[in-house]
Amino acid sequence: MRTEAEKDFLIRAIDALDREMIVVSPDHRILATNRYTVEKRGKDIVGSTCHDIYFEFSTPCDDCPACRVLQDGKPILRHSSKSLQESERVSCYPIYSEGVIDALLMVDFDLPRLGKLEDQLRRSNAFLKNMLNSAVDGVIAADRKGKIFIFNQSAAEVSGYSVEEALESLYIQDVYPDQGAWDIMKKLRSEEYGGKGKLKEYHVDFLGKKGERIPISLYASIIYEEGQEVGSVGFFHDLRIRLRLKKELESAQIQLLQNEKMASLGKLAAGVAHQLNNPLGGIMLYSRLIQEEYELGDPAKADLSRILKDAERCRDTVKELLVFSRQTRQEKQFHDINKALSRTLFLLEKQVLFQNILIETRLSADIPLVLGDIQQLNHVFMNIILNAAQAMDGRGKLIISTNLSPNGQDVIVEISDTGPGIPEEVLPHVFEPFYTTKEEGKGTGLGLSLAYGIVESHMGRIMARNNPDRGSIFVIELPINPA
Repeated sequence: MRTEAEKDFLIRAIDALDREMIVVSPDHRILATNRYTVEKRGKDIVGSTCHDIYFEFSTPCDDCPACRVLQDGKPILRHSSKSLQESERVSCYPIYSEGVIDALLMVDFDLPRLGKLEDQLRRSNAFLKNMLNSAVDGVIAADRKGKIFIFNQSAAEVSGYSVEEALESLYIQDVYPDQGAWDIMKKLRSEEYGGKGKLKEYHVDFLGKKGERIPISLYASIIYEEGQEVGSVGFFHDLRIRLRLKKELESAQIQLLQNEKMASLGKLAAGVAHQLNNPLGGIMLYSRLIQEEYELGDPAKADLSRILKDAERCRDTVKELLVFSRQTRQEKQFHDINKALSRTLFLLEKQVLFQNILIETRLSADIPLVLGDIQQLNHVFMNIILNAAQAMDGRGKLIISTNLSPNGQDVIVEISDTGPGIPEEVLPHVFEPFYTTKEEGKGTGLGLSLAYGIVESHMGRIMARNNPDRGSIFVIELPINPA
């Protein structure tokens, strides 16, 4: 039992509240009120009925909260009656005596301040929603079961899901391939990736609606409530544009290195040609003089002819090497692709690697000239032909053909070999920089990626596929006059 002092403090505390509080009997008569109610109503309302005082009704309201509490014995919190204004709410609590309700406590018939707070809360929620939807990065939040409850517009644009379908049926496990969601949660609970409960700048694949893998940079954290995990939130940025630009930059750097290498080769070739042309000229001059001025036997004449023939071959080789690697201002002009291929083969076919390779050319005579940088195109042809010879290990058949495309807009070059072909798992990566299947020290992985970049810079296409019979085929499509 409470002491008189306790009862006094309790009554004073109730009177200190700036809210209406009334105690009513089961027949709706007001039994007691607090100070604020008397001051607000301006009169003593004890003995009157609540429906008469508040609504001037002769009978209880149709949706009276007191009637509901009397019926089921449970309190009603913040009931909104049809008879009340929008900002008005009422809470009703049963008062028991020996297990029977003999009175009810009604609180807050008029709560304008609560209405203002709700208004502020609605505005805050609307601002937060607008801020999330305006964010450049994707924002996704999920509860402990993985059900997504925040999915902003940027996330929708990246994923292909609409905001509505994501919030309705999407789980966080659906947007990461394989066991990605579990792996992220494991890292979030670790101390190693930005502290427990946090994950900073983690690169991972995001799964789009069509099943495509989208590279993203993820910042995530666990949402805690009273020390317990209740969900997680992630902010992510689409990396596709950044990775594409990085790839283009790497390709440009490789191209620059190759141009510098070709320029150095041109200087070297010019120096070598100068050193070789003089003695070659002397050999050829004196061989002819001996033939003309001396009576020689048939064996000696045959030997001199062999010397002249080999010297002339050396001279032609030096000349072609100069044409192939001389420095230019990288200006595109119209060139004969058949002639370029023939020049490349002239430089390669006498090498030891090609001694046991049968080279078959099927060069169409009626293909038009192609606008391009002939040095760069020579490099493409030489690289692919060398790769084919190495793939056949110096034994097999190499077929080089040129044709005009059916629409008459492109020249098509096909280079096929009878080697082992390209493994299916390697085929999608053959044009990637630094990707090579050759033994260490025998390849850099730059050759085909550079060839790909050169063909693209000519507005063309280069493709690789396996020959159904045996070997591989590289197809180069070069537009005759790119726009």
